[in-house]
Amino acid sequence: MSEPTSLDLGQRPEEAYRVLARKYRPSDFTGLIGQEALVRTLSNAFATGRIAHAFMLTGVRGVGKTTTARIIARALNCIGPDGKRTEPTIHPCGVCDPCVSIAESRNVDVQEMDAASNNGVDEVRQIIDAVRYAPASSRYKVYILDEVHMLSKPAFNAILKTLEEPPPHVKFIFATTEIRKVPVTVLSRCQRFDLRRIESGELAAYLGQIAAKEKVEIEESALALIARAAEGSARDALSLLDQAIAHNESGTITAEIMRGMLGLADRGRVLDLFEKIMGGDVPAALADLGALYDSGADPLAVMQDLMEITHFLTRLKVAPSAQGFFDGASGEAKRAADLAAKLSVPSLTRAWQLLLKGLFEVRDATRPIAACEMALIRLSYAAELPPTDKLVKDILDGGGVPARGASPSGGAPSSGGRGPAASAVAQPRAVAQAMPDSAPVMRGLEDIALLAAKNGAPVLKVHIENDMHLVKLEAGHLEFRPGPRAPRSLAGDLQQKLRDWTHARWTVSISNQPGQPTLAEQKRNAKAARIESVMQAPMVRAVLDRFPGAEIVAVRDVEAQDVAPPAPDSTDS
Repeated sequence: MSEPTSLDLGQRPEEAYRVLARKYRPSDFTGLIGQEALVRTLSNAFATGRIAHAFMLTGVRGVGKTTTARIIARALNCIGPDGKRTEPTIHPCGVCDPCVSIAESRNVDVQEMDAASNNGVDEVRQIIDAVRYAPASSRYKVYILDEVHMLSKPAFNAILKTLEEPPPHVKFIFATTEIRKVPVTVLSRCQRFDLRRIESGELAAYLGQIAAKEKVEIEESALALIARAAEGSARDALSLLDQAIAHNESGTITAEIMRGMLGLADRGRVLDLFEKIMGGDVPAALADLGALYDSGADPLAVMQDLMEITHFLTRLKVAPSAQGFFDGASGEAKRAADLAAKLSVPSLTRAWQLLLKGLFEVRDATRPIAACEMALIRLSYAAELPPTDKLVKDILDGGGVPARGASPSGGAPSSGGRGPAASAVAQPRAVAQAMPDSAPVMRGLEDIALLAAKNGAPVLKVHIENDMHLVKLEAGHLEFRPGPRAPRSLAGDLQQKLRDWTHARWTVSISNQPGQPTLAEQKRNAKAARIESVMQAPMVRAVLDRFPGAEIVAVRDVEAQDVAPPAPDSTDS
């Protein structure tokens, strides 16, 4: 017989290290943080005996969906330390056989299934066949389906009837991160609980308690960075804390260490960067970005920090007592308040839009730092532009708004104090000199309407007659006020058509001056004036008095009667 090896078959290996997310998984509802609404509802349901037969737990990753499902399973089956409890309890003892076996995932009556890898109808049929039998050793049979949205459509259809009317000894608990992918027919059969993200302050306090139990020294600012990076996920926060402990073998874990590990930038330095960007100091901003990048900051994280600063400053503008990106008592918060007072809401909203566009560019770029630099350069130059409403007001005060595609003046703007009004006056003269001799002369909108009819543009002719109030018409320049029904592209379309029809350069602009009545209004006014003058004739007055209710529809010259037949609806006066 051979000699035994150094590792005997009966010897148990050293227990493997358990990560913090598993080691500190809550065993009852008292350890579940950030889900007070869920705990209150379940507590009342267990106290009154109104326990649903199916639960749907939804929320982002790491907020406690699977942990809550296991706690509910223990609460349903706990029999107490003495084994005499006959009803479910919201406070499972944790020492009875059902509680221990469920915690160790070896209870035959509590089945936990991953719907992502068991998403077919065959797996669901096994559950349907098993629910008919009573539990072997527990009070209830509990089926926990994680990521239930991954089930196939036939699988969902197969479980519907059982889910609607299960046996009294069966409970279903579903967990999902994609609640929209779960059919409504399934949701309507479940009691739904939305597990919310854990607040950063609450999560940082929880991490501090875990660090104290692990005898790890860590600064509060470092805990705040971990909580912020976890984005409301307790599991992500514990994983980052585990990584930080391994990263810093001895000594206190500082915020600087966490920034280096997470690739984050110092908030004060990011605020400096944002201030230089909004001030238009591009070289200094690029130098600061390069320094942050050399120190290990991720360009995507820098863009996210800049967006958070923009959001924080905007909130300060509309709600001065708002809290957020900076601690209210820190020096950075005071600097941010001073900066917010200098910036306007339109400039901040424009910065947000440009940063949001740059965020996607940095995320998808092959060289993120280059995309980040281009985004910041674009924002720096855009920060110097005046608000859009001021530009529109200046143009309107200058006498007209150039049409889409129109050239302002054909050259660079001249100096010497010439404002928009002077440019608007000088523009038609320059255009008039460029008009060829063969171009038709336009004396009014009537000529332009006739030209549109001649060239087969009836729709444009209707708009010219009904929606244009003429303000100015010179050689090569037309200025009008549009009516309420005028299309937005009327000026640009008419300008292009005039260029094509006359083979000359035209500029069509919109004005805020009242202008002349439209051609249609002029025709209606002329017709009304002519009828009014005819009504003053003694013979016509006598006819109208003899026939009460009669009215004059149209007036026709006697000379024109021999030339053209009367209109069908015309009436001689």
